[in-house]
Amino acid sequence: MGKVIAVCISEKKGTQKKNVGTAQVVEDWGIQGDAHAGKWHRQVSLLSHEQVEAFRARGAVVDHGAFGENLVVEGYDFKTLPIGTKFQCNDVVLELTQIGKECHSHCEIYKVMGECIMPHEGVFTKVLHGGTISVGDQLTIVEEG
Repeated sequence: MGKVIAVCISEKKGTQKKNVGTAQVVEDWGIQGDAHAGKWHRQVSLLSHEQVEAFRARGAVVDHGAFGENLVVEGYDFKTLPIGTKFQCNDVVLELTQIGKECHSHCEIYKVMGECIMPHEGVFTKVLHGGTISVGDQLTIVEEG
């Protein structure tokens, strides 16, 4: 079982996301108000809290949302889960669609640290059922891909 540590959005693409604490998740769209929401396979991004902390331990000064992630969750190493894994948090159901992503232009984190964890640690999901997600909520695996 995982615990939601941060719920992040950005109003424009190319900017860091900010922890808003609570968000409305819309079926087949993503998080309301987030620039990356839309009718595609990367509606909500997730990143492991443990991976963020390990990156910070190497000297990175990063806030939640700095990697472009929507949800920071404690308790899962997302990159080890198979595509098709389904998660539930309250009424929200997410399906894992992609692990990692190509980084076409190096972000500010990469320029400072020489690497960024989102391309190999972050995962992407589509929203099968909407609802509300808040910091402190539990995220559980309901079906492995």
